[in-house]
Amino acid sequence: MVKKRAVTRQSLPDVIAADLRSRILSGDLAEGDLIRQELLAAEYDVSRMPVREALKRLDSEGLVVFTTNKGATVTKHSLEEIAEIFDLRVLLEVDLFSKSIPRMTEQDFEACQALLDKMEASYAAGNVAEWGPLNAEFHGLLYAAANQSLTMQLLERISMQANRYVSMHIDQLRKADNAENEHRALLSFAKDRNIEVATSLLTKHLIDTKQQLIELIAKTRDS
Repeated sequence: MVKKRAVTRQSLPDVIAADLRSRILSGDLAEGDLIRQELLAAEYDVSRMPVREALKRLDSEGLVVFTTNKGATVTKHSLEEIAEIFDLRVLLEVDLFSKSIPRMTEQDFEACQALLDKMEASYAAGNVAEWGPLNAEFHGLLYAAANQSLTMQLLERISMQANRYVSMHIDQLRKADNAENEHRALLSFAKDRNIEVATSLLTKHLIDTKQQLIELIAKTRDS
């Protein structure tokens, strides 16, 4: 007789890490904020152990800097590091997009269009916190057909850092009509299998976002 094992589908550290991750990416927990284990334990009504494990996971993702017995602080990247994050996005995303376009199917295009409609509705409704994750999901769908799982794993971590800063400054970025038009154009060029124009637009899209963000963050930190 096979011995049965109890499997916890989602552990306490998973739940706490997911909630803290969402709070950091939305800007609810700002860069440099101190996160105390005892306060989090009281807030989530748990012992310190799952809190400590959750913070360690976020440390491995680069979202916090964890110090044993002291807690953690929300990671604050320098302007040079933020620029590097977006430069890495350009390298990875342009390569993935060029490999994905020839392999995308009608189902892929329909999924991208549906998500794009959802993004635009979310922004129009003022659900700013939803826009960043939806934006990351849209870009991910554009590249999925490339079937480059290792590169996508690298991109996921880098995009998490990038979208954190996008979410923090979404209202100040030219992200409404401008981003809407560029996203629709990226999908249109992909449908036409126009790799050269599509990847050129994607490069411009990412570099423009980088430059706007760095300017905004520099002003915020100087004020």
